[in-house]
Amino acid sequence: MQTNFNLWLIPLLPLLGAAINGFFGRRLPKQGVVAIAIGSTALSLAWALYVLARFVGLPDAAVPHIEPGITWIQAGDFQVNFGFWLDQLAMLMVLIVSGVGFLIHVYSVGYMWEEGGFYRFFAYLNLFMFFMLTLVLANNYLLLFVGWEGVGLASYLLIGFFFRRESAARAGMKAFVVNRIGDLGFLVALFLMLKYVGSLNFEEAFPAIARSGVENNGAGVLTAIGLCLLAGACGKSAQLPLYVWLPDAMEGPTPVSALIHAATMVTAGVYMMARSHMVFDRAPIALTVVAVIGCATALFAATIGIVQHDIKRVLAYSTVSQLGYMVLACGVAAYSAAMFHLMTHAFFKALLFLGAGSVIHSLGGEQDMRKMGGLRKQIPWTFWTMTAATLAIAGAPLFSGFFSKDEILWRAFSSEHGSWGFWAVGLFTAFLTAFYMFRLWFLTFFGEYRGASAHDEHAGREQHTHGDEHAHHGHAHESPPVMLAPLVVLAVLSVVGGWIGIPAVMGGGNHFEKWLAPVVESHQPNEGTEAGAPASQARAEETAKQPRPASNPAEPTGPSELMLSLAATFAALFGFLGAWWVYFKNVGMADRLQARFRALYDVLEHKYWVDEIYNGLIVQPLIAMSTVLFWRGVDTDTIDASLNGSARGARGLSDIFRRMQSGNIRSYAGWIAAGAAAVVIYMAWAGGGR
Repeated sequence: MQTNFNLWLIPLLPLLGAAINGFFGRRLPKQGVVAIAIGSTALSLAWALYVLARFVGLPDAAVPHIEPGITWIQAGDFQVNFGFWLDQLAMLMVLIVSGVGFLIHVYSVGYMWEEGGFYRFFAYLNLFMFFMLTLVLANNYLLLFVGWEGVGLASYLLIGFFFRRESAARAGMKAFVVNRIGDLGFLVALFLMLKYVGSLNFEEAFPAIARSGVENNGAGVLTAIGLCLLAGACGKSAQLPLYVWLPDAMEGPTPVSALIHAATMVTAGVYMMARSHMVFDRAPIALTVVAVIGCATALFAATIGIVQHDIKRVLAYSTVSQLGYMVLACGVAAYSAAMFHLMTHAFFKALLFLGAGSVIHSLGGEQDMRKMGGLRKQIPWTFWTMTAATLAIAGAPLFSGFFSKDEILWRAFSSEHGSWGFWAVGLFTAFLTAFYMFRLWFLTFFGEYRGASAHDEHAGREQHTHGDEHAHHGHAHESPPVMLAPLVVLAVLSVVGGWIGIPAVMGGGNHFEKWLAPVVESHQPNEGTEAGAPASQARAEETAKQPRPASNPAEPTGPSELMLSLAATFAALFGFLGAWWVYFKNVGMADRLQARFRALYDVLEHKYWVDEIYNGLIVQPLIAMSTVLFWRGVDTDTIDASLNGSARGARGLSDIFRRMQSGNIRSYAGWIAAGAAAVVIYMAWAGGGR
């Protein structure tokens, strides 16, 4: 009997919430808007958990579970259905999107309660949930692209939610335009896939691609498809050179930053590459480019993050950097490691953004860390939950980020597609990550409060010892329970969320890797196996013949997994000690270092002037070309001029004919006489010619 999970209910429920609040929310009380928005999201999460409970009991032959849905587009032999595809990878993404999304909806109730457009905000959030769930459940690339574009639309609406503020409107437009550049690459990839494979349905495309050989002798069609898919991922997942939209997206409300730009939307590119792994596995050149871009993005964004002052911008560049880690993992064909870090990152980065929102809320909207300090006693719940997230992202042992980041670094070193260079850059980035995150931690929660009111109240007082706070943060207050509850849940997940992926070398079973193995190891090319055959059995046999270096200490192939994990732990420790020394132990040292290395500091503070370079080399020339060439040259001087000339000619001709219809009898008699004379003259001329 065919199992039917009714997967369409998972995205449909948030869509209904978006429709009800969007059309009728203005007339509803805020409590009604909240009930509809959170209720629809909660029901979607509940149905996803129900599906999970049934999915784990399916036999291997029944996975992936495919629900063809309804025929959407049909032209000759080409057919695309509005249907759904459920395997271990899709199930993971559904749980992340619906689970974290539900918590952020709850948090938003307290954060946005006093804001205008309350109903509109929740309608947009629900709309985003619909498109994101459609993206991860789609059973074909075209439907995935619809969800892909839909989350771009929802992102535009949410980033520019405060549309009366010019910076927010510009940020929303920037995100929309930059993502369209990457989406063009994605579309070209779909056209190539349709031409090369003949189908965009996963059920048909994946086996067809699996039958292709590895392009070891140069770039072929699969390499082109892989690079175009990468272009789409660079736009959506904010990688070089298309990362510039994400830091500006912080103009949106903080819950938007947590939901879209930390936990879900920006990971769509990573999910898409993991879903398309059979393309990249057969295109080594594309894989190398993916790894280089991910590695470069991780380091590039981390260096910028160490000097930012806006608490949300630090987290924004941190997001870009962590996405670089995930893309690096995809580039070394460690798709399980990429998805593992995607999951743990969703926990601790959503918590960091929501915690930052709690800090901003407690300070009446202040986002500059230079005007914070000493807040840990005033907002203890926020402090301890953000501490858990900071330890997780820094890679502290036993926290979730420790296991996922170490897995990426190990794979970057040991994978067939990895290298010590990728590992070294990743290790240095881990040091920078710990440094800028503990910098944020110390500047926000420790030392003296540096806000204006505290300065006025305590001017001239003796400075307290390090770690003491003033007790007079009159305007600093803890967030309401509706905001704190999601922080606590995410804090627990930030601590224990990585335990599911403890590697065997540390005494675990790496259940996460085993969960995703049927997806990311299927259809991989293996020597000695028939092209297109599932590779899980071949991979197991290969592993039995050649065990991982970590499990065989006597094998002289290089550092073991434990040694590399220890190196990453020391990198995080040095990052913590560096932040402690500069921003806690020696107050004022940061200013001295800034003055001493002014040139380097200016480069980092101005973000390598990338936005200015783009504006000078791309944006302004395009505006000038559109203004001078297309607007004036084509539109005004050519199209308008020709139409205006035609209009003037028609007007002149109409004036002549208008005079023939003057209504004057003598004028009509004159025209008749002139006409008769013309006829007589013509007849006389014609008769004389014969």
